[in-house]
Amino acid sequence: MEAASKPEQYDALIVGSGAAGKFISWSISSTGKRVALVERRWVGGSCPNVACLPSKNVIHSAAIAHDARNSVTSGMLLSSTPQIDMAVVRERKREMVRGLVEMHEGSFKGSGVEFIWGNAKFIAPKTIVVETSDSKTRTLAAETIIISTGSRATIDDTPGLRESDPLTHIEILEMDKIPTHLVILGGGYVGLEFAQAMRRLGSDVSVVERNNRILKHEDEDISSSLTDILKREGIRFYPSTTVSKVTGRSGESIALTGKRSDQPFEITGSHLLVASGRTPNTDGLGLESTGVSLTPKGHVQVDEYLRTTSPGVFAVGDCAGSPHFTHIAIDDFRIVRDFLAGKTPLRSTTNRQVPYTLFTSPELAHVGLSEDAARRDGIPYRLSKLDMKFFLRTRTLGQTEGFAKALISTTDDKILGFTALGAGAGELLTPVQLAMAAGLPYTSLGDLIVTHPTLSEGLADLFSAPPQKI
Repeated sequence: MEAASKPEQYDALIVGSGAAGKFISWSISSTGKRVALVERRWVGGSCPNVACLPSKNVIHSAAIAHDARNSVTSGMLLSSTPQIDMAVVRERKREMVRGLVEMHEGSFKGSGVEFIWGNAKFIAPKTIVVETSDSKTRTLAAETIIISTGSRATIDDTPGLRESDPLTHIEILEMDKIPTHLVILGGGYVGLEFAQAMRRLGSDVSVVERNNRILKHEDEDISSSLTDILKREGIRFYPSTTVSKVTGRSGESIALTGKRSDQPFEITGSHLLVASGRTPNTDGLGLESTGVSLTPKGHVQVDEYLRTTSPGVFAVGDCAGSPHFTHIAIDDFRIVRDFLAGKTPLRSTTNRQVPYTLFTSPELAHVGLSEDAARRDGIPYRLSKLDMKFFLRTRTLGQTEGFAKALISTTDDKILGFTALGAGAGELLTPVQLAMAAGLPYTSLGDLIVTHPTLSEGLADLFSAPPQKI
């Protein structure tokens, strides 16, 4: 891209319209400053288009199919086994995405932000060149620049993997036919959500995981329990497996060969989904022209205020190495907003809460300290644990699998961490987070009068019993 002789001057430039980027652009523009945002593919970023919300839409469709099938099996519905039309599942997802795109387009039009479709590349610390969607070239400059370019699915250099044209989370959401046998590389969040959804929609599913168990960063009791639940739905797991070669083509026939626990391993299937990590979108941005440093893993190097090594340039979200959740990207926006506004005390990434939810059924939700981390770091704690069947609402739903547990300080009764594997677990996080953020003792939740019968009622039971010393 060739630069124009004189850059167009803005108060702020944002590269990428994902959660952090869009909110920052709207916030700065609302103060009367001149703001431009450059986006190369999806208005609003990946979350409303090809990631968080579309995947949960498909997961919900799969849950409907699963419930209908079980209702027929149990005799509650007197009809033949329901058949799934994946084209309808896809259209339901597409309709939702169209609505979200329209919402974002309206928000940008009303914000005063100049939205520019195109590819951006830095040519100097405060200057970018944009090759626009209509094949024109513009040179833009600003004193404040925010990099919000996100990440993409990692496809590693395993021989034959790229040539097999595997699915990622993007392509699998566009399928109009159910895979005969879906093989998934990776037993993390993306892999497990799609494993269950596709199994419920009618596909045979196999999950190949290099570690000795799925969800390697979760407590072992969580990983083991969820594995058992998913196995009962017919999902096959192959842990401790390394793949050395891929042959064939996804959508036709594929074969993976390698070793499992040092023994020869081979698996064949009709489709291959790669869900084995994320790669930051920092290549091709020309950051070498800016003084912006990268980490060894390719993320933009930032401090606790998300400042890069180049003054006036910030990075937010996945590309900055923040935990890969939309709600964390939104917190990144708050950090940069408050820093630019000079608001005190400043927010920062230091010791912030990082809640998350895995949207399998049952859901897995967590915030704070885990048992594995407590043991590893020698942090003393007391434990309160309760099976989800004692969250009485789960009995009305017929979804009593799982449990909830909380780590309690041994000195001041504060909640150190909370994990739930159960129906609606993600909705249980907020009251626990609030108690943790306010530094309240666990008894503050145990003493609440909670509506019966709600899922939250179980929290009162969990936090009313004296925790056991570990």
